[in-house]
Amino acid sequence: MMSEDLKRQAAAMALTQVKPGMRLGLGTGSTARHFVDLLGQQVAQGFDCLCVPTSEATAEQARSLNIPLSDLDALDRLDLTIDGADEIDPQLNLIKGGGGALLREKIVAAASDAMIVIADVSKLVETLGRFPLPIEVNRFGLGATHHAVAETIARHGAEGGLKLRETAPGMPLITDGGHLILDAFFGRISQPEALSRDLLDIAGVVQHGLFLKMCKTAYVATPDGVRTLAAD
Repeated sequence: MMSEDLKRQAAAMALTQVKPGMRLGLGTGSTARHFVDLLGQQVAQGFDCLCVPTSEATAEQARSLNIPLSDLDALDRLDLTIDGADEIDPQLNLIKGGGGALLREKIVAAASDAMIVIADVSKLVETLGRFPLPIEVNRFGLGATHHAVAETIARHGAEGGLKLRETAPGMPLITDGGHLILDAFFGRISQPEALSRDLLDIAGVVQHGLFLKMCKTAYVATPDGVRTLAAD
């Protein structure tokens, strides 16, 4: 079965958990895009909700579907966030940020009573780290920050290097917040909690893509159907 079909199945399952009147966080990425599309179909039939997007791209998609939008200045808490993930481990810890929206995704998820992750089965891993870990950094002092991050990931056993994410050669990706992203190639992250703390201790690091103990439920689509995974 095609990956996009699986993603849409997972998104459809998540939609069953959305009740009228909910305040929702809308994720970013290819799987979250399916959820927004399906939600838009419900809104067109009169479904009531109010949503906070995690990126300008998601906001644009939602507006095109007439999904009512707000922000976390007006809504200090959300009922539920639905988002994708780049990796999911057995404890439902995540790596996110492949779409470049990790900072807003984490802010929105943290402001939500629950976070549901939707994905296809290729995102399941035994240990986080196969997917490069995105680290959002301030543009000021990039050289010093790059050096400090490189030292930190080396101490944590990174098997690969550290690379500035680019949209084209010589053109760094700029996040919606105006920051840059360094992708760290681990292979295996043996101590994600300690790595999280050490990265956030670096002055130029804004946030990273380790989402630890934030996801309560994951709907993972497989060729044999959608699996429901729950955090311990």
